[in-house]
Amino acid sequence: ASMSFHQCGGNVGDVVNIPIPQWVRDIGAGDPDIFYTNRSGTRNIEYLTLGVDDQPLFHGRTAIQMYADYMASFRENMKKFLDAGTIVDIEVGLGPAGEMRYPSYPQSQGWVFPGIGEFICYDKYLEADFKAAAAKAGHPEWELPDDAGEYNDTPEKTQFFKENGTYLTEKGKFFLSWYSNKLIKHGDKILDEANKVFLGCRVQLAIKISGIHWWYMVPNHA
Repeated sequence: ASMSFHQCGGNVGDVVNIPIPQWVRDIGAGDPDIFYTNRSGTRNIEYLTLGVDDQPLFHGRTAIQMYADYMASFRENMKKFLDAGTIVDIEVGLGPAGEMRYPSYPQSQGWVFPGIGEFICYDKYLEADFKAAAAKAGHPEWELPDDAGEYNDTPEKTQFFKENGTYLTEKGKFFLSWYSNKLIKHGDKILDEANKVFLGCRVQLAIKISGIHWWYMVPNHA
């Protein structure tokens, strides 16, 4: 059984369109920053930005609390199948297409292989988180990257990823560490809730990690 917190539609192999719930999208109509956002301001409505994981924006609940409530309801309503061992595996969704990743290369917004994709942390919640982290590190002047290119660029076309690019600077390394660790913490939080909910059940918990989809024959891999 898959705990799907993402939209079905717009990814490779999707043959149906099942958006995230209407009442969540209604909240997004008034606060579009609940969705992942690229530098140009384009929103991605496949999955809520992890910037709202701990924000009580959903009728008093945070995104993590909604995911936990969903899993608790599943356990309650599927108790007989869980107890009987009919359900043996619970796959916990952690992002777009259920994968623990950012929606960095959406086909629905014009990305084509093998474009490098984009950083997708420009909603106001993640931007504020980065600014706070930078200030704590003694660099309140640091901003999110503005030189990492667009979806279909190659690394060498960008200041950030080119040879000896911004990614090697103190600021670049700090950003990449922050960006990666936000995703890891996001996965940890949801899996903590899954462990609590399914404690005592005879099921395996599984997650999807996106692999290396492509690479360039250059030393740096955007």
